[in-house]
Amino acid sequence: MGRSDMETALTETTDVIRRRNVAHASKDEAHLIALDIDGTLTTSGSLEVSAETAAAVRASRMAGHHVVLASGRSLAGVMPIVRALGITNGWAVASNGAVIAFLNPGSDGYELDVSTDVQILDARLVITTALNARLSGLQIAVEEIGVGYYVDTVFPTGLLRGQQMLLPVHELQALASPRIVLRAPGVHTLIDPLRAVGLTATPADVDWIDVTGPNLSKAVALETVRRRLGVPAERTVAVGDSVNDIEALTWAARGVAMGGAPDHVRAVADEITGTLHEHGAAAVLRSIAVAR
Repeated sequence: MGRSDMETALTETTDVIRRRNVAHASKDEAHLIALDIDGTLTTSGSLEVSAETAAAVRASRMAGHHVVLASGRSLAGVMPIVRALGITNGWAVASNGAVIAFLNPGSDGYELDVSTDVQILDARLVITTALNARLSGLQIAVEEIGVGYYVDTVFPTGLLRGQQMLLPVHELQALASPRIVLRAPGVHTLIDPLRAVGLTATPADVDWIDVTGPNLSKAVALETVRRRLGVPAERTVAVGDSVNDIEALTWAARGVAMGGAPDHVRAVADEITGTLHEHGAAAVLRSIAVAR
């Protein structure tokens, strides 16, 4: 799907989404349970979820809870996990909060309202700031929602989900996108300059930064979802394991860090669950009372 086609398709779904917002806000005792993906539901970059975790997600949803995947992944990377868990309705947060998708059983599996649920950043500002640092081996990926990425050079297999479409840098600068990936040795030196110009820069690995628009995080998007669902703030739960989960863990009434999370993530959580291999997320899901 091209950029203009994507924007047209997104704007046509506004009324449908707003009608479904009301339909999903009816259960008085439901919790909103936000689940990170990489390191929480699956190993980094994987498309597989353990049978135990998938069963716990199904049981929570059957009990009336709202299970919301909240990931740094693009929507193209989130949707395979949505399908693996059998989630056919509800909400998902992608691109570190820059994209909120309404899930449905249609052909794409989701709908978007581009006017409210996609936060576009200034690609020219991001890329110019990055190029000015003159980092050796810098790679740039500009997310195309639900499709993949426009890139200046091809990223190694498995690092980006979806298609990789080559464009020269000057064309990347003109794109509209919710998220840009910067990858290079020493790329963390760009965090402060990017934040200084008002952007959100989140380290995702030693040589990787995710860049989104101002004042964005998983927590900001999850609060939007919470209000739409009508779930009281005291019935929010978040489970995660990484730097980009910190805001969500502090936002939730019950913030749970995975057992494998680094110390600075564990420090902000209300409690610690088991590791990924111990099915820690499933344990949290099982611990929440039946909603009705």
